[in-house]
Amino acid sequence: MDFLSEYNKKLVSPDEAVKVIKSGDWVDYSAALAKPILLDQALSRRRDELYDVKIRGNLIDGPIYVAECDPSQEHFVYHTWHCSSYERNLCDRGLCYYTPMVFHNLAAYYHFFIHVDVAMVSVTPMDKHGYFSFSVHTGTTGEILRQAKIVILEVNEQLPKVRGGYDDCIHISDVDFVVEGNHPPFIRKKRHEPTEIEKRIAENILPYICDGATIQIGVGGMPNAVGSLLAKSDLKDLGMHTELCSDAYLDLFLSGKLTNKRKDKFREKNILGCAIGSPELYEWLDDNPSVMVFPLEYVNNPSVIGQIDNMVSINSCISVDLYGQVSAESVGTRQISGTGGQLDFLEGASISRGGKSFICLKSTYKDSNGVRHSCIVPHFGGDIITSPRSQVYYIVTEYGVVNMEGASSWERAERLISIAHPDFREELIEAAKKLKIWRNK
Repeated sequence: MDFLSEYNKKLVSPDEAVKVIKSGDWVDYSAALAKPILLDQALSRRRDELYDVKIRGNLIDGPIYVAECDPSQEHFVYHTWHCSSYERNLCDRGLCYYTPMVFHNLAAYYHFFIHVDVAMVSVTPMDKHGYFSFSVHTGTTGEILRQAKIVILEVNEQLPKVRGGYDDCIHISDVDFVVEGNHPPFIRKKRHEPTEIEKRIAENILPYICDGATIQIGVGGMPNAVGSLLAKSDLKDLGMHTELCSDAYLDLFLSGKLTNKRKDKFREKNILGCAIGSPELYEWLDDNPSVMVFPLEYVNNPSVIGQIDNMVSINSCISVDLYGQVSAESVGTRQISGTGGQLDFLEGASISRGGKSFICLKSTYKDSNGVRHSCIVPHFGGDIITSPRSQVYYIVTEYGVVNMEGASSWERAERLISIAHPDFREELIEAAKKLKIWRNK
């Protein structure tokens, strides 16, 4: 078939494509590198013609022009499923609204509950069979496009083509419009160098990981510090099954640690849902036979994760209270990130044979006035709970590792105080007494 002719019939300018959007529509940008840069700019140019257009995205770097161009939100209202640092700044400015979710349910939300008028996403150039790859954002894209009344693709020539299990591409016959244009190469951002505290936290986790373990590393500097330490360790034949692939996995691969040879599910394959990182990471992922990308409804499904022996999940949080509740997405009511896949991997790794789930945090932080506070607190009074105490497994600070599974309220308090900063332990004990979760030992 002549797919190129069909492609050319659907090829329009960005400004022409966004004319299909009407006031009141819901528009979806999917996630991360799926952001349609040219279409976003074109839609922002229609600001004064449109009212109450709602846009969804997540983990998107800026600028998002539809959010920036309309501080009144009379014309455009932007929403995120999970804050990037840029989207967090939008939330702080009142230009973005967070939508709670867990990642393995995201496709079901779209299938059963969510209305999508227009989907606009970036994809790789069309191949000879008429398909466009969703690239490193396969995790969230397929169901969105299936539910959209109108599908507009922005061809980004810089995106890597990543091989997938399913829902990793779309055919030209299922597309309404295609736009092209020049896109800048991906730039290398300044990489977070692990602090001494982060290194100590990583060192505390290392003895719990065995040869052949499959690793999930979450978002942020602390999980990446663990990845860097794993790359320098004596561990062998580690595997990858992760929601988000970062440069930590490239470090593991380059060090010879990441082989997937002992995995009992997709042996010798690196499994991921999305990727965010350096140009070198995208080059490694590009058409790599050892890499498979899947929707997050599969990657993050706890029943799938639980089938992987020795599954190790490593995520971070902001604070923990003495009951074992975890806040990983807010400071008070200020939205910092999102629930994402933390709950998915907590449950999945906990039911894996030999599996372990770690939530890491520094013992203290300093406020804007330089005053130090404990990150282990008596109890939350407004912070958003990301992981309930009933599902928390290992908690790690620079002072040690404690297991919450099967622990009573007083045992939880005792164990958490043991890994709190020494300067705050006495006041935490006094707080535990008042909460009647201390045995007065």
